[in-house]
Amino acid sequence: MEKRVEITVPSDAAKMRLEDFLLDHFSSLSKMYLRDLVKTARCEVNGRHENIGYKLRADDFIEITVDHARGTAMRPENIPLDIIHEDSDIIVVNKPHDMLAHPSHRENSGTLLNALVHHVRTACVSGRSVSLGVKLQSNRPPTYAGGSDNIIRPGLIHRLDKQTSGLMVVAKNARAHRILSGHFMRKRVEKRYLALVEGIIKTDEGTIDAPIGRYAELKHWSVKSDGKHSTSRYSVKKRFTDTTLIELEPITGRTNQLRIHCEHIGHPIVGDTRRGGREFSRLCLHAYKLAFPHPSTNEMVKFETDRFIFL
Repeated sequence: MEKRVEITVPSDAAKMRLEDFLLDHFSSLSKMYLRDLVKTARCEVNGRHENIGYKLRADDFIEITVDHARGTAMRPENIPLDIIHEDSDIIVVNKPHDMLAHPSHRENSGTLLNALVHHVRTACVSGRSVSLGVKLQSNRPPTYAGGSDNIIRPGLIHRLDKQTSGLMVVAKNARAHRILSGHFMRKRVEKRYLALVEGIIKTDEGTIDAPIGRYAELKHWSVKSDGKHSTSRYSVKKRFTDTTLIELEPITGRTNQLRIHCEHIGHPIVGDTRRGGREFSRLCLHAYKLAFPHPSTNEMVKFETDRFIFL
């Protein structure tokens, strides 16, 4: 049964995209269903029909008609997780390579999100409290419900490609999701990757500035003269006979940026056969460092792992 819902946007959700806010608020509903509500004018912001990318402001008034019987493809699945840290607001997980971060049209099972849903719901049912390593400002109990409809939905703040392994931070409640999303938007997050690339890089460090765009006819992202400004930094960690281990820092966050930039300088990532890398058991790209202000304390927390490393 459809129901008209009225929401006043809180100040800490300012600058969030309408789509992201609705996904947080109605956590039992699928992204595709919520997008459809916006596109078919069943959602209004301050009496106007806005698009899914509309940037919210504090005290915006949202009116939306929803059917809570519509479900989500995010099914819980008992898949082992390599959890580096967990407390009442966040989970930092080491994603293996060859695993999607979230369900897609083609694959809606076996993803990191399926595993996370099972993990947090199991913890909620068992009443297990987690607070590992971070002292919170309050003594409130862990909150597993992401959104107003009291359905547990871990919130992905950022993504890693299916072939890329490494650290990801996941929000366990809507408040943490809003705060962490703001940190990522304001570039208060530090990310570092390890990559094994083809050939010997002679310079110890450098900066790659090359615009990235999509070639629609090829369905392929690459360096493109009219693409978006893109910058990456690299430093050499170790040189081998015919490969180089480097640390990469993405200054901007374009699609496949690190893979494209490594190809651009003539040193594609080992395992990236589409961009000139040799055949290998995996793509040799791993997100090994992650640092960000904790959503409850605002203190910088840092995580590092070389598990699933390719050497």
